[in-house]
Amino acid sequence: MLTITVPELEMYDESLEEFISEPAVQLELEHSLVSLSKWESKHEKPFLAGVEKTTEEAIDYIRLMTLTPDVAPEVFSRLSQDNLNDIDAYINQRMTATWFSETKEPPSREIITAELIYSWMISFQIPFECDTWHLNRLFTLIKICNIKSGKPKKMSRGEVAARNRELNAQRQAQLKTKG
Repeated sequence: MLTITVPELEMYDESLEEFISEPAVQLELEHSLVSLSKWESKHEKPFLAGVEKTTEEAIDYIRLMTLTPDVAPEVFSRLSQDNLNDIDAYINQRMTATWFSETKEPPSREIITAELIYSWMISFQIPFECDTWHLNRLFTLIKICNIKSGKPKKMSRGEVAARNRELNAQRQAQLKTKG
């Protein structure tokens, strides 16, 4: 979860001839499958398609990420550049200690939508409570389930030889021998 503070706003109302002050607002946000699903339901297009979003669509996603109840709609128009940078950094965080070795797999052409992610959750028996997790953490869990459920991939002769050379080098360094 990300907590940001939308700065206060002071402006002059010419009709009343006085300054009006809007207080700072603290928002709690969650980049999750739930917010993604709500956005796709409203806009009827895939969020993760890699297509640039309009400013209105991006602000709407932030609104749908908001867990704080009863936030006035005009608060979202007051988001500062620092707020937007913090939100962007939060969305792009890995949110897990798990890492994967780099593999040269061709990128999938499949368009990922909320329904596809839910189908992966069903097929791997991931409880629906995980739909409130940070989306990148959920993707990591799905990837792990996919790897663990698949057949082990056989190493090529070159990969076996490289692994053996690496193990031999480690043992030589440990034992302080030359071979």
